[in-house]
Amino acid sequence: MILAVCAMILIGAAPMEMDQGELSAIVKPDSLRQIAKNLRFTEGPLWKDGTLLFSDIPADTIYQWTAEGGLTKFRSPSGNSNGLTLDNQGHLIACEHGNRRVSRTEPDGTVKALVEKYEGKRLNSPNDVIVRSDGSVYFSDPPYGVKPEQRELDFQGVFRFSRDGALTLEAGDFDKPNGVAFSPDEKILYVTDTGRKHIKAFDVRPDGTLVNGRVFADLGSDPAHGPDSMKVDSRGNLFVACGGIWVFDKTGKHLGTISLPESASNCAFGEKDYTALFITAGPSVYRVDLNFPGLLPGRSRKGK
Repeated sequence: MILAVCAMILIGAAPMEMDQGELSAIVKPDSLRQIAKNLRFTEGPLWKDGTLLFSDIPADTIYQWTAEGGLTKFRSPSGNSNGLTLDNQGHLIACEHGNRRVSRTEPDGTVKALVEKYEGKRLNSPNDVIVRSDGSVYFSDPPYGVKPEQRELDFQGVFRFSRDGALTLEAGDFDKPNGVAFSPDEKILYVTDTGRKHIKAFDVRPDGTLVNGRVFADLGSDPAHGPDSMKVDSRGNLFVACGGIWVFDKTGKHLGTISLPESASNCAFGEKDYTALFITAGPSVYRVDLNFPGLLPGRSRKGK
């Protein structure tokens, strides 16, 4: 059933404020559009098979959107899903707050747990997830979706789930680990720490382990927001949700910020040429056009 919240292909335009200079060469001006509204709290956007998927966490629903068909429900209940991605076979991978797990959707539509426990203890609240080209699944595990008295782990970390089924804690010294994203060559994993208001970068060894953690960029100049989730484009630029969408080049230089009417939580590239940036922001989803393609997850990660 088509939902009334998106009876039109484009609900409306919204003003886009954009720092000039280097960012104007990346983002097309005056291209911001609101494509969905009147939801609750949107997250986890993902472009899959010509469709935008995204989570509405408190609504316990994954929605799907196309320009032709508007907005429909994809899955409900969703386990209060947050971050979504694809593995290398095109299966949907979801971080589920409510179920405190990372799940995979099988070809027949059944949803199975990939990871639920670490050393016999339940995870906190898996938040964001990405899959490496070797099939390893990396995800963040802050405590946002779990009550303090229900927690079994006394730390907030980033984990790696390898193809052989082993779960490894790769970094456990975060306050609130959140977004995860690879550089185009997968030699660097970026992780936002919402509590400490910075992005950390880790070198990725050939075996998938993370080393040399360091602060890549500081977003502490924003008193109201900490960095949430992020994506990386084909040139290595980072698009980081933090109030608006902060754009950094691969050296950590802040190129500018895309301002939104509502606070951004996440973003994802899409459309045929991967030059549309879809942004989840509170009860809404927005779209902005770019001059360069982004990277898609899973087998489409490098534009294949």
